[in-house]
Amino acid sequence: MIKELAHIADISALLKGEKEVFVVCDRNVEWVAWEAGTFVGAVSIDTSESLKTMGTVMEICKWLLDNNASRNALLLAVGGGITTDLAGFAAAIYKRGIRYVNLPTTLLAQVDAAIGGKTGVNFLEYKNMLGAFRMPEFTAICPEVLKTLPVRQRKAGLAEMLKTFIIADAEAYNRALSGVTGELVMKAAAIKEAIVGRDPFEKGERTKLNLGHTFAHAIEHEAMEKGDDILHGEAVAMGIIMAAQMAEREGIAEKGLVARLKTDFRSLGLLTECPYKGLEEAMLKDKKAAGGKVKFVLPVRIGEVTVKEYDLHLDTE
Repeated sequence: MIKELAHIADISALLKGEKEVFVVCDRNVEWVAWEAGTFVGAVSIDTSESLKTMGTVMEICKWLLDNNASRNALLLAVGGGITTDLAGFAAAIYKRGIRYVNLPTTLLAQVDAAIGGKTGVNFLEYKNMLGAFRMPEFTAICPEVLKTLPVRQRKAGLAEMLKTFIIADAEAYNRALSGVTGELVMKAAAIKEAIVGRDPFEKGERTKLNLGHTFAHAIEHEAMEKGDDILHGEAVAMGIIMAAQMAEREGIAEKGLVARLKTDFRSLGLLTECPYKGLEEAMLKDKKAAGGKVKFVLPVRIGEVTVKEYDLHLDTE
């Protein structure tokens, strides 16, 4: 369930009556947690892909235990997608599961990562290899917090927003090229929520939300191995272009789609060229791979995608 907030402090009314609210907050946005209202305890964490591990989840669980959080506790996750993934996973396993609420503070988390109940951590430098489906009580979206978001993080989130519109809303995609608005944030979030509601455990339609992600997760694996600094949204932007190139080669995409997407993405300052070769090995170890085959979400045109399964002998140039 998505709830829109005009101001961060408005979440206090949504949590009224909760006696055990514990906050896990990205250290970079502690001010958001303090504006959110009163709570039993709060802990700030450092966030990065290298820290998105079971070790960090265990630290959160230990903190909850040290502070006597019961099974009636509610965990409030304040931060970007890494924070909501970590806190959500901790909530899924602490005392066999407690409730949690997401208060995402990045564009990427507001339109994608904090919606849908996917929680998890990286394992052996493979993206989100360990995790659980655990739906939050709700995700509270406050577009006003994006005013303080660094430009690079904003661009990374824009890639996920465009991904959603490429899947389901051509008109919104065209509007997003002129800038992010609160209305577009809520529209992207609503599209994802609707798809998740129809397919919560990714048995069918929800797979479409992985547009660009098969390539992106492999890119992120390579980046983590080499110590390169690539944000998830940046990898997704490159992954969408690679999926479009694959779709054109297969005769699935309408003519000129790759050129259009590259032009649009570059106009917004998004990355379009993958710096790595030989992503097949990482893709074969992706959590969605099975029997040497991998499902790819391929764009047909803006507003429409299809899902195809291929043996992994790919030339992604």
